[in-house]
Amino acid sequence: MAGTAPLTASTVPHPRSPFDSGSAVVPEARQSDRLRHWYENDLGWATVPAAPGEPLRLVTGVRFDVLEVPARAGVRALGQLTPGSPVALQDGRMRLLVAAGSAEELPGLLDWLEWGAPALALDLRALGAGGALDAPVRPGPGGPVQGAAVWLRPPESGCEVEASLPTLSAVGGVGNAPDLVRLVNTVATECHRVRLRRAGREPEDSQTLASS
Repeated sequence: MAGTAPLTASTVPHPRSPFDSGSAVVPEARQSDRLRHWYENDLGWATVPAAPGEPLRLVTGVRFDVLEVPARAGVRALGQLTPGSPVALQDGRMRLLVAAGSAEELPGLLDWLEWGAPALALDLRALGAGGALDAPVRPGPGGPVQGAAVWLRPPESGCEVEASLPTLSAVGGVGNAPDLVRLVNTVATECHRVRLRRAGREPEDSQTLASS
């Protein structure tokens, strides 16, 4: 991809902002209302009403599921996605949006890929039906509150997100959607490497990473 640059393995590309809201700072309650309107009306995503002082949350298992991995492991996975595949960051974790139903497939995929059962040991988890995640703030000026979820690759208003989500090709793959099997194998491999580094059994290395 044009514009690639050599970065260290621990570096994650900066979040992209697809638009400029052009608005000044607004009260927190109004920001929350605008954020909910964007998700529910512009994107058609279900949300969980936010309690006072709590972030808005997005419902998983309806339009999409989520694979959550350490950000360092997730960087490698960006190359398995299309430019329109939404990816979020929060607290050193990368959240990759995948096709709804993928969370249920994860244990079987890991077993088939010979990663065995302990997904927890890989620090890889999935959010599916009945789950929710903090709604990343809408990209724009001002910047997020520290610790808040942000979009590394934001969804695009007016676009059906399903067409860009990794899915099982053999189970009704949509158009040119990324391959879920390859994605899971990539993140499992990288999660294993992160675990080895933390245990001091594999040296840190430099990687050439594509920009998001």
